[in-house]
Amino acid sequence: MNPLDNRTGWRARGAAMFALLCFVTLPALTALAQEAEKRMATALSGYAGQPIAIESIKPSPAPGISEVQIENGPMLYATDDGAYFFLNGDLHRADGADATNLTEERRSVGRREQMATVSVDDMVVFSPEGETLDYVSVFTDVTCFYCQKLHREVDQLNAKGIEVRYLAFPRGGIDSEGAKKLATAWCAEDQQTTLTELKAGVELPLNECADNPIAAQYQLGKDLGVSGTPAIVTSTGLMIPGYRPASDLAALLGLE
Repeated sequence: MNPLDNRTGWRARGAAMFALLCFVTLPALTALAQEAEKRMATALSGYAGQPIAIESIKPSPAPGISEVQIENGPMLYATDDGAYFFLNGDLHRADGADATNLTEERRSVGRREQMATVSVDDMVVFSPEGETLDYVSVFTDVTCFYCQKLHREVDQLNAKGIEVRYLAFPRGGIDSEGAKKLATAWCAEDQQTTLTELKAGVELPLNECADNPIAAQYQLGKDLGVSGTPAIVTSTGLMIPGYRPASDLAALLGLE
């Protein structure tokens, strides 16, 4: 008899084999999903600074990629073991009780190179009286509330050994009143005092000297993706959008 004619027997054996594979594989997949859930919940909670719960993990159409539904939150895509995941389009690595934005690390290299094209002499710099341990570059505007709030903490940053290097970013554009006020600070003989007074709301005569760097720094900010102020760039090239308290910045720089 031709073995191929015994189709019923082959089907029976195939079904039995499939059932056996399922019996062996499903527990392994369940264990993998449980491990991924634990790993991602721990990493995301540390990264967000608050408890994050995973509602479900299911296979996605892409091999090796799972759909991770956050409880009362968005759905993320992650590797089946939960070691890597995408958040806001960026690739992250789960690092125990935290996560590392690998995409941001790559961007940081480019930012560092672009920031290096600007001379410190063209920035308004507030330096520590003692040893400078690190620095941050801050795209700023004089009329921005959180820029003013951050500026009131410059003394605290300096006391921790952090130098603050200001670059101009007039939110209203290069032809705005804010741009003229920034130029007044950059063109002043005492740049630090003038910038401090303008951020405190003191009305000063406008002074737009020739060859001021406001337009160039504004363009650099746009090239780096700055869309609001303050925008803080660390010495490693990390971009921190918005205000952060002095203590948080010091901790981020490893100085707290």
